Amino acid sequence: MIKQSKNLFVYKLLVLILVLTNFSFAADAEIDIVKKSSTLPKIEIGVAPSAMKKSLTSKIKDMVAKDLKVSGHFDVLNSALSVDYNSRPNMLSLSNKGTDLFLNINSSVSGFGGYSVMVKLYDINSKQLVFNRTFTTSSEERYPFLAHRVAISINKHLKAPPIDWMDKFVIFSQYQGAKKADIIIADYTLTFQRKIIKGGLNIFPKWADKKQESFYYTTYDKGIPTLIKTNIYTRKRETIMTSEGMLVASDISADGKKLLITASPNYQPDIYLYDIRKKSKIRLTTYKGIDVGAHFVENDSKIVFVSDRLKYPNIFSKKLGSRGVERLVYHGRNNSSATTHKDFVIYTSRDRDNEFGTYTFNLYLMSTKSDFLKRLTSNGSNQFPKFSRDGESVIFLKNNKDRSSIGIIRLNHSKSFLFPLKNGKIQSIDW
Repeated sequence: MIKQSKNLFVYKLLVLILVLTNFSFAADAEIDIVKKSSTLPKIEIGVAPSAMKKSLTSKIKDMVAKDLKVSGHFDVLNSALSVDYNSRPNMLSLSNKGTDLFLNINSSVSGFGGYSVMVKLYDINSKQLVFNRTFTTSSEERYPFLAHRVAISINKHLKAPPIDWMDKFVIFSQYQGAKKADIIIADYTLTFQRKIIKGGLNIFPKWADKKQESFYYTTYDKGIPTLIKTNIYTRKRETIMTSEGMLVASDISADGKKLLITASPNYQPDIYLYDIRKKSKIRLTTYKGIDVGAHFVENDSKIVFVSDRLKYPNIFSKKLGSRGVERLVYHGRNNSSATTHKDFVIYTSRDRDNEFGTYTFNLYLMSTKSDFLKRLTSNGSNQFPKFSRDGESVIFLKNNKDRSSIGIIRLNHSKSFLFPLKNGKIQSIDW
Protein backbone atom coordinates (compact mmCIF):
# COMPACT_ATOMS: atom_id res chain seq x y z
CA MET A 1 0.00 0.00 0.00
CA ILE A 2 1.26 3.49 -0.85
CA LYS A 3 1.58 5.51 2.33
CA GLN A 4 1.43 9.10 1.03
CA SER A 5 -0.71 10.80 -1.60
CA LYS A 6 2.33 12.31 -3.32
CA ASN A 7 3.87 8.87 -3.63
CA LEU A 8 0.54 7.58 -4.91
CA PHE A 9 0.48 10.10 -7.72
CA VAL A 10 4.17 9.69 -8.60
CA TYR A 11 3.80 5.92 -8.69
CA LYS A 12 0.76 6.02 -10.95
CA LEU A 13 2.32 8.66 -13.18
CA LEU A 14 5.44 6.52 -13.58
CA VAL A 15 3.29 3.57 -14.58
CA LEU A 16 1.55 5.79 -17.11
CA ILE A 17 4.86 7.01 -18.52
CA LEU A 18 5.89 3.43 -19.18
CA VAL A 19 3.08 3.11 -21.74
CA LEU A 20 3.52 6.47 -23.50
CA THR A 21 6.10 8.91 -24.76
CA ASN A 22 5.67 12.37 -23.28
CA PHE A 23 5.54 15.43 -25.53
CA SER A 24 9.15 16.47 -26.00
CA PHE A 25 10.95 19.00 -28.14
CA ALA A 26 13.63 16.59 -29.34
CA ALA A 27 15.12 16.84 -32.81
CA ASP A 28 13.14 13.91 -34.13
CA ALA A 29 9.90 15.61 -33.02
CA GLU A 30 8.24 12.34 -32.06
CA ILE A 31 4.97 12.79 -30.19
CA ASP A 32 3.09 9.79 -28.89
CA ILE A 33 -0.50 10.52 -27.95
CA VAL A 34 -1.44 9.48 -24.46
CA LYS A 35 -4.09 6.78 -24.36
CA LYS A 36 -6.74 6.47 -21.71
CA SER A 37 -5.29 4.67 -18.74
CA SER A 38 -6.76 3.21 -15.58
CA THR A 39 -3.57 4.14 -13.73
CA LEU A 40 -4.64 7.75 -13.19
CA PRO A 41 -5.68 8.53 -9.58
CA LYS A 42 -9.45 8.31 -9.15
CA ILE A 43 -10.83 11.34 -7.32
CA GLU A 44 -14.28 12.12 -5.91
CA ILE A 45 -15.40 15.65 -5.01
CA GLY A 46 -18.10 16.52 -2.48
CA VAL A 47 -19.71 19.66 -1.06
CA ALA A 48 -20.03 19.81 2.73
CA PRO A 49 -23.57 20.26 4.17
CA SER A 50 -22.42 23.42 6.00
CA ALA A 51 -21.36 25.21 2.81
CA MET A 52 -22.86 28.69 2.46
CA LYS A 53 -24.26 29.78 -0.90
CA LYS A 54 -24.67 26.13 -1.79
CA SER A 55 -25.53 26.85 -5.42
CA LEU A 56 -22.32 28.83 -5.96
CA THR A 57 -20.26 26.21 -4.12
CA SER A 58 -21.73 23.51 -6.34
CA LYS A 59 -20.64 25.52 -9.39
CA ILE A 60 -17.13 25.62 -7.94
CA LYS A 61 -17.22 21.86 -7.40
CA ASP A 62 -18.23 21.34 -11.03
CA MET A 63 -15.52 23.73 -12.23
CA VAL A 64 -12.81 22.00 -10.16
CA ALA A 65 -13.95 18.66 -11.59
CA LYS A 66 -13.75 20.08 -15.12
CA ASP A 67 -10.27 21.50 -14.47
CA LEU A 68 -8.98 18.17 -13.19
CA LYS A 69 -10.42 16.41 -16.24
CA VAL A 70 -8.85 18.95 -18.59
CA SER A 71 -5.49 18.50 -16.84
CA GLY A 72 -5.40 14.87 -17.97
CA HIS A 73 -3.85 13.89 -14.64
CA PHE A 74 -6.95 12.60 -12.82
CA ASP A 75 -9.84 10.21 -13.35
CA VAL A 76 -12.70 12.31 -11.94
CA LEU A 77 -15.58 10.19 -10.66
CA ASN A 78 -19.18 11.38 -10.58
CA SER A 79 -20.20 11.79 -6.96
CA ALA A 80 -23.04 13.21 -4.89
CA LEU A 81 -21.27 12.40 -1.63
CA SER A 82 -21.79 14.97 1.15
CA VAL A 83 -19.51 14.72 4.19
CA ASP A 84 -19.41 16.96 7.26
CA TYR A 85 -16.42 19.22 6.79
CA ASN A 86 -15.05 18.56 10.28
CA SER A 87 -15.41 14.79 9.91
CA ARG A 88 -13.40 12.24 8.03
CA PRO A 89 -15.04 10.50 5.08
CA ASN A 90 -15.79 6.77 5.23
CA MET A 91 -12.41 5.54 4.04
CA LEU A 92 -13.48 1.90 3.74
CA SER A 93 -16.51 2.70 1.62
CA LEU A 94 -14.49 4.94 -0.71
CA SER A 95 -11.71 2.36 -0.94
CA ASN A 96 -14.18 -0.36 -1.88
CA LYS A 97 -15.34 1.83 -4.79
CA GLY A 98 -11.75 2.17 -5.98
CA THR A 99 -11.49 5.85 -5.02
CA ASP A 100 -7.93 7.07 -4.39
CA LEU A 101 -8.61 10.68 -3.39
CA PHE A 102 -11.55 12.54 -1.87
CA LEU A 103 -11.84 16.32 -2.00
CA ASN A 104 -14.30 17.94 0.41
CA ILE A 105 -15.35 21.54 -0.32
CA ASN A 106 -16.82 24.01 2.17
CA SER A 107 -17.50 27.74 1.85
CA SER A 108 -18.21 30.85 3.91
CA VAL A 109 -19.14 34.50 3.37
CA SER A 110 -17.51 37.36 5.29
CA GLY A 111 -19.29 40.43 6.61
CA PHE A 112 -17.48 42.51 3.98
CA GLY A 113 -18.87 40.51 1.07
CA GLY A 114 -15.82 38.31 0.57
CA TYR A 115 -16.30 34.68 -0.39
CA SER A 116 -14.01 31.88 0.83
CA VAL A 117 -13.70 28.27 -0.22
CA MET A 118 -12.09 25.74 2.11
CA VAL A 119 -10.89 22.40 0.79
CA LYS A 120 -9.61 19.19 2.38
CA LEU A 121 -8.02 16.43 0.34
CA TYR A 122 -7.88 12.89 1.73
CA ASP A 123 -5.66 10.07 0.50
CA ILE A 124 -7.98 7.07 0.81
CA ASN A 125 -5.15 4.53 0.48
CA SER A 126 -3.12 5.94 3.37
CA LYS A 127 -6.28 7.08 5.24
CA GLN A 128 -4.78 10.53 5.81
CA LEU A 129 -5.73 14.18 5.36
CA VAL A 130 -2.98 15.41 3.03
CA PHE A 131 -4.08 18.90 1.97
CA ASN A 132 -6.03 21.61 3.82
CA ARG A 133 -6.29 25.14 2.43
CA THR A 134 -8.55 28.19 2.10
CA PHE A 135 -9.03 30.26 -1.07
CA THR A 136 -10.64 33.71 -1.02
CA THR A 137 -12.02 36.20 -3.52
CA SER A 138 -13.56 39.63 -3.02
CA SER A 139 -15.79 39.23 -6.08
CA GLU A 140 -18.13 36.26 -6.47
CA GLU A 141 -18.23 36.70 -10.25
CA ARG A 142 -14.59 35.61 -10.30
CA TYR A 143 -15.46 32.20 -8.84
CA PRO A 144 -14.12 30.34 -11.92
CA PHE A 145 -10.62 31.58 -11.06
CA LEU A 146 -11.18 30.52 -7.45
CA ALA A 147 -11.97 27.02 -8.74
CA HIS A 148 -8.97 27.08 -11.09
CA ARG A 149 -6.67 27.92 -8.16
CA VAL A 150 -8.07 25.00 -6.18
CA ALA A 151 -7.39 22.60 -9.06
CA ILE A 152 -3.91 24.04 -9.68
CA SER A 153 -2.99 23.70 -5.99
CA ILE A 154 -4.17 20.10 -5.77
CA ASN A 155 -2.35 19.26 -8.97
CA LYS A 156 0.83 20.92 -7.69
CA HIS A 157 0.59 19.27 -4.25
CA LEU A 158 0.53 15.87 -5.93
CA LYS A 159 3.56 16.82 -8.08
CA ALA A 160 1.73 16.47 -11.38
CA PRO A 161 2.91 18.48 -14.42
CA PRO A 162 1.90 22.16 -14.02
CA ILE A 163 -1.49 23.46 -15.16
CA ASP A 164 -0.90 27.06 -14.06
CA TRP A 165 -2.24 28.35 -17.39
CA MET A 166 -5.75 27.70 -16.07
CA ASP A 167 -5.45 30.77 -13.83
CA LYS A 168 -4.55 33.06 -16.75
CA PHE A 169 -6.81 35.32 -18.77
CA VAL A 170 -7.96 34.52 -22.27
CA ILE A 171 -8.41 37.66 -24.35
CA PHE A 172 -10.55 37.82 -27.46
CA SER A 173 -12.41 40.12 -29.82
CA GLN A 174 -16.15 39.54 -30.09
CA TYR A 175 -18.25 40.85 -32.96
CA GLN A 176 -21.27 42.88 -31.83
CA GLY A 177 -22.55 43.98 -35.23
CA ALA A 178 -21.46 45.71 -38.42
CA LYS A 179 -18.11 47.43 -37.78
CA LYS A 180 -18.47 46.75 -34.05
CA ALA A 181 -16.28 44.44 -32.00
CA ASP A 182 -15.35 44.56 -28.31
CA ILE A 183 -12.28 43.22 -26.49
CA ILE A 184 -13.10 40.82 -23.65
CA ILE A 185 -11.02 39.03 -21.03
CA ALA A 186 -12.24 35.70 -19.70
CA ASP A 187 -11.18 32.51 -18.02
CA TYR A 188 -10.41 29.65 -20.37
CA THR A 189 -13.91 28.15 -20.01
CA LEU A 190 -15.57 31.51 -20.91
CA THR A 191 -17.58 31.31 -17.66
CA PHE A 192 -16.09 34.58 -16.39
CA GLN A 193 -16.11 37.42 -18.91
CA ARG A 194 -15.40 41.14 -18.63
CA LYS A 195 -15.53 43.69 -21.43
CA ILE A 196 -12.46 45.95 -21.33
CA ILE A 197 -12.63 47.75 -24.72
CA LYS A 198 -15.92 48.69 -26.32
CA GLY A 199 -17.23 51.03 -28.98
CA GLY A 200 -16.13 50.80 -32.60
CA LEU A 201 -14.20 48.03 -34.32
CA ASN A 202 -11.52 46.57 -32.00
CA ILE A 203 -9.83 43.41 -33.24
CA PHE A 204 -6.73 41.15 -33.04
CA PRO A 205 -5.86 41.43 -29.31
CA LYS A 206 -2.40 40.14 -28.36
CA TRP A 207 -0.92 39.99 -24.85
CA ALA A 208 2.10 42.28 -24.51
CA ASP A 209 3.67 40.55 -21.50
CA LYS A 210 3.70 37.31 -19.53
CA LYS A 211 2.01 39.00 -16.58
CA GLN A 212 -0.97 39.86 -18.80
CA GLU A 213 -1.00 43.46 -17.66
CA SER A 214 -1.00 45.01 -21.14
CA PHE A 215 -2.10 43.99 -24.61
CA TYR A 216 -1.95 45.17 -28.20
CA TYR A 217 -5.00 45.46 -30.43
CA THR A 218 -6.06 47.09 -33.67
CA THR A 219 -8.78 49.71 -33.72
CA TYR A 220 -10.18 51.75 -36.59
CA ASP A 221 -9.70 55.40 -35.65
CA LYS A 222 -11.51 57.53 -38.24
CA GLY A 223 -11.29 54.62 -40.64
CA ILE A 224 -7.49 54.21 -40.36
CA PRO A 225 -6.21 51.00 -38.66
CA THR A 226 -4.31 51.97 -35.50
CA LEU A 227 -2.23 49.64 -33.32
CA ILE A 228 -2.77 50.43 -29.63
CA LYS A 229 -1.08 49.15 -26.47
CA THR A 230 -3.30 49.30 -23.38
CA ASN A 231 -2.79 48.43 -19.71
CA ILE A 232 -5.87 46.59 -18.39
CA TYR A 233 -5.40 47.97 -14.87
CA THR A 234 -4.30 51.59 -15.36
CA ARG A 235 -6.08 52.03 -18.75
CA LYS A 236 -2.98 53.80 -20.05
CA ARG A 237 -3.08 53.84 -23.87
CA GLU A 238 -0.17 54.14 -26.26
CA THR A 239 -0.40 54.42 -30.04
CA ILE A 240 2.24 52.20 -31.65
CA MET A 241 1.59 52.95 -35.31
CA THR A 242 -1.05 53.49 -37.99
CA SER A 243 -1.29 51.95 -41.43
CA GLU A 244 -3.67 51.88 -44.32
CA GLY A 245 -5.29 48.52 -45.07
CA MET A 246 -4.14 45.89 -42.58
CA LEU A 247 -2.40 46.26 -39.20
CA VAL A 248 -1.94 43.39 -36.72
CA ALA A 249 0.50 42.59 -33.89
CA SER A 250 1.01 38.83 -34.23
CA ASP A 251 3.88 37.78 -31.93
CA ILE A 252 6.38 38.97 -29.32
CA SER A 253 9.96 37.76 -28.88
CA ALA A 254 10.89 35.70 -25.83
CA ASP A 255 12.76 38.63 -24.26
CA GLY A 256 9.78 40.93 -24.82
CA LYS A 257 11.84 43.43 -26.83
CA LYS A 258 10.64 42.77 -30.39
CA LEU A 259 7.19 42.68 -31.92
CA LEU A 260 6.14 41.12 -35.22
CA ILE A 261 3.60 43.26 -37.06
CA THR A 262 1.67 42.85 -40.28
CA ALA A 263 1.21 46.26 -41.89
CA SER A 264 0.34 47.58 -45.34
CA PRO A 265 1.46 51.23 -45.60
CA ASN A 266 1.86 50.70 -49.35
CA TYR A 267 -1.46 48.85 -49.66
CA GLN A 268 0.24 45.43 -49.73
CA PRO A 269 0.62 43.58 -46.38
CA ASP A 270 4.18 42.77 -45.31
CA ILE A 271 5.90 41.61 -42.12
CA TYR A 272 7.71 44.17 -39.96
CA LEU A 273 9.98 43.71 -36.93
CA TYR A 274 9.23 46.43 -34.40
CA ASP A 275 11.76 47.33 -31.68
CA ILE A 276 9.62 48.10 -28.62
CA ARG A 277 12.31 50.12 -26.80
CA LYS A 278 13.60 52.10 -29.79
CA LYS A 279 10.11 52.43 -31.29
CA SER A 280 11.51 51.66 -34.72
CA LYS A 281 10.61 49.07 -37.34
CA ILE A 282 12.36 47.02 -40.02
CA ARG A 283 10.57 45.57 -43.03
CA LEU A 284 11.21 41.81 -43.23
CA THR A 285 9.31 40.83 -46.39
CA THR A 286 9.06 42.64 -49.70
CA TYR A 287 6.99 40.23 -51.78
CA LYS A 288 4.46 41.94 -54.09
CA GLY A 289 1.62 39.92 -52.66
CA ILE A 290 0.28 38.96 -49.24
CA ASP A 291 2.56 38.20 -46.25
CA VAL A 292 0.76 38.11 -42.88
CA GLY A 293 0.58 36.55 -39.41
CA ALA A 294 4.27 36.10 -38.53
CA HIS A 295 5.48 34.18 -35.44
CA PHE A 296 8.96 33.65 -34.04
CA VAL A 297 10.41 30.14 -34.21
CA GLU A 298 13.69 28.35 -33.36
CA ASN A 299 14.70 30.63 -30.46
CA ASP A 300 13.55 33.76 -32.30
CA SER A 301 16.12 33.18 -35.07
CA LYS A 302 13.43 32.68 -37.73
CA ILE A 303 9.87 33.71 -38.45
CA VAL A 304 6.99 31.63 -39.76
CA PHE A 305 4.28 33.43 -41.71
CA VAL A 306 1.39 33.02 -44.17
CA SER A 307 1.89 34.04 -47.79
CA ASP A 308 0.11 33.69 -51.13
CA ARG A 309 3.36 33.12 -53.01
CA LEU A 310 1.81 29.95 -54.48
CA LYS A 311 -1.36 31.87 -55.42
CA TYR A 312 -3.08 30.43 -52.34
CA PRO A 313 -2.33 30.77 -48.58
CA ASN A 314 0.54 28.63 -47.37
CA ILE A 315 3.12 28.59 -44.56
CA PHE A 316 6.66 29.87 -45.16
CA SER A 317 9.69 30.59 -43.00
CA LYS A 318 12.48 33.14 -43.19
CA LYS A 319 15.69 33.38 -41.21
CA LEU A 320 16.11 36.81 -39.66
CA GLY A 321 18.90 38.71 -41.40
CA SER A 322 18.64 36.70 -44.62
CA ARG A 323 16.74 37.28 -47.86
CA GLY A 324 15.71 33.70 -48.61
CA VAL A 325 12.23 32.33 -47.93
CA GLU A 326 11.47 28.63 -47.43
CA ARG A 327 8.19 26.82 -47.97
CA LEU A 328 7.29 24.84 -44.84
CA VAL A 329 3.99 23.12 -45.63
CA TYR A 330 3.41 20.77 -48.57
CA HIS A 331 -0.08 19.76 -47.52
CA GLY A 332 -3.39 21.40 -48.44
CA ARG A 333 -4.18 24.42 -50.59
CA ASN A 334 -5.48 26.81 -47.95
CA ASN A 335 -3.23 27.12 -44.90
CA SER A 336 -4.26 30.46 -43.49
CA SER A 337 -2.94 30.70 -39.91
CA ALA A 338 -0.16 29.33 -37.72
CA THR A 339 1.28 29.38 -34.21
CA THR A 340 4.73 28.38 -32.95
CA HIS A 341 6.54 27.03 -29.91
CA LYS A 342 10.29 26.43 -30.02
CA ASP A 343 10.73 24.31 -33.17
CA PHE A 344 7.08 23.37 -33.61
CA VAL A 345 4.33 24.86 -35.76
CA ILE A 346 0.59 24.28 -35.66
CA TYR A 347 -1.23 25.46 -38.76
CA THR A 348 -4.72 25.35 -40.23
CA SER A 349 -5.46 23.48 -43.43
CA ARG A 350 -8.60 23.20 -45.51
CA ASP A 351 -9.36 19.51 -46.04
CA ARG A 352 -12.00 17.72 -48.06
CA ASP A 353 -14.61 16.50 -45.57
CA ASN A 354 -16.22 13.84 -47.77
CA GLU A 355 -16.62 12.57 -51.33
CA PHE A 356 -19.30 15.18 -52.05
CA GLY A 357 -16.77 17.97 -51.94
CA THR A 358 -17.52 19.75 -48.65
CA TYR A 359 -14.53 21.09 -46.74
CA THR A 360 -13.37 21.46 -43.15
CA PHE A 361 -10.49 23.36 -41.58
CA ASN A 362 -8.26 21.14 -39.44
CA LEU A 363 -5.20 21.77 -37.28
CA TYR A 364 -1.86 20.08 -37.99
CA LEU A 365 1.28 19.88 -35.87
CA MET A 366 4.68 19.87 -37.58
CA SER A 367 8.35 20.39 -36.81
CA THR A 368 10.68 22.82 -38.58
CA LYS A 369 13.53 20.32 -38.15
CA SER A 370 12.03 17.11 -39.50
CA ASP A 371 9.26 15.76 -41.72
CA PHE A 372 7.04 15.07 -38.70
CA LEU A 373 3.33 15.83 -39.27
CA LYS A 374 0.28 15.01 -37.16
CA ARG A 375 -3.37 16.01 -37.55
CA LEU A 376 -4.92 17.33 -34.32
CA THR A 377 -8.59 17.80 -35.29
CA SER A 378 -10.94 15.83 -37.49
CA ASN A 379 -14.09 17.83 -38.23
CA GLY A 380 -15.62 21.30 -38.33
CA SER A 381 -13.93 24.65 -38.81
CA ASN A 382 -10.89 24.83 -36.52
CA GLN A 383 -8.82 27.97 -36.90
CA PHE A 384 -6.48 30.52 -35.29
CA PRO A 385 -4.52 28.13 -33.01
CA LYS A 386 -2.32 29.48 -30.21
CA PHE A 387 0.22 27.47 -28.23
CA SER A 388 0.22 27.82 -24.46
CA ARG A 389 3.46 29.22 -23.05
CA ASP A 390 4.59 25.76 -21.91
CA GLY A 391 3.81 24.26 -25.32
CA GLU A 392 1.66 21.46 -23.90
CA SER A 393 -1.73 22.88 -24.83
CA VAL A 394 -3.32 24.63 -27.79
CA ILE A 395 -6.27 27.00 -27.80
CA PHE A 396 -8.21 27.55 -31.03
CA LEU A 397 -11.52 28.77 -32.42
CA LYS A 398 -14.16 26.35 -33.61
CA ASN A 399 -17.09 27.72 -35.60
CA ASN A 400 -20.16 25.66 -36.31
CA LYS A 401 -23.44 27.01 -37.71
CA ASP A 402 -22.49 30.62 -36.88
CA ARG A 403 -21.66 29.73 -33.29
CA SER A 404 -18.19 30.20 -31.81
CA SER A 405 -16.48 27.99 -29.27
CA ILE A 406 -13.05 27.99 -27.71
CA GLY A 407 -11.33 24.66 -28.10
CA ILE A 408 -8.41 23.40 -26.03
CA ILE A 409 -6.23 20.47 -27.04
CA ARG A 410 -4.05 18.79 -24.41
CA LEU A 411 -1.24 17.57 -26.65
CA ASN A 412 0.09 14.99 -24.21
CA HIS A 413 -3.27 13.41 -23.51
CA SER A 414 -5.12 13.07 -26.81
CA LYS A 415 -7.95 15.10 -25.31
CA SER A 416 -9.81 18.15 -26.55
CA PHE A 417 -12.49 20.27 -24.90
CA LEU A 418 -14.96 22.84 -26.25
CA PHE A 419 -16.32 25.86 -24.38
CA PRO A 420 -19.07 27.63 -26.37
CA LEU A 421 -19.61 31.36 -26.47
CA LYS A 422 -23.25 32.04 -25.55
CA ASN A 423 -23.64 35.13 -27.71
CA GLY A 424 -21.86 36.67 -30.66
CA LYS A 425 -18.89 35.41 -32.62
CA ILE A 426 -15.20 35.44 -31.73
CA GLN A 427 -12.95 37.26 -34.19
CA SER A 428 -9.51 36.39 -32.75
CA ILE A 429 -8.05 35.12 -29.50
CA ASP A 430 -4.88 34.98 -27.38
CA TRP A 431 -3.87 33.55 -24.01
